[in-house]
Amino acid sequence: MKPAVPVVLALALAGCVTPVASSPLGGSWGGRGVGLTLDAGGGRLEYDCAAGTIEGPVLPDAAGRFVAGGAHSPGHGGPERIDRPPESLPARYSGTVHGGEMRLEVDVPSRGLHLGPFTLRRGAQPVLLRCL
Repeated sequence: MKPAVPVVLALALAGCVTPVASSPLGGSWGGRGVGLTLDAGGGRLEYDCAAGTIEGPVLPDAAGRFVAGGAHSPGHGGPERIDRPPESLPARYSGTVHGGEMRLEVDVPSRGLHLGPFTLRRGAQPVLLRCL
């Protein structure tokens, strides 16, 4: 095999590789009706009258799109009771991130619930109206 053939073959195969996800998103993100804190292990969300968790890192692809699994806990008015732990429902978190702005949507299939889209900014404080 001539020396140029392996190089050409390697370059041809490189075009077939799926783009690798970027680094996990991290930090605090806030917007109207939602606050999100992320680290390499996942995240925690607070809504006006609910909460959620993201299990695992949020890894945007080359276009900034991401999908992550987790849980959603609907809230209710009044105090939280120790004899009645909050519900935890499977949830799908998806969206896009470009620079310091994120668009987030949440789907809770078991309830046919769709939340969002929310617009969050890195480092911004969430604007929450707590349920009473």
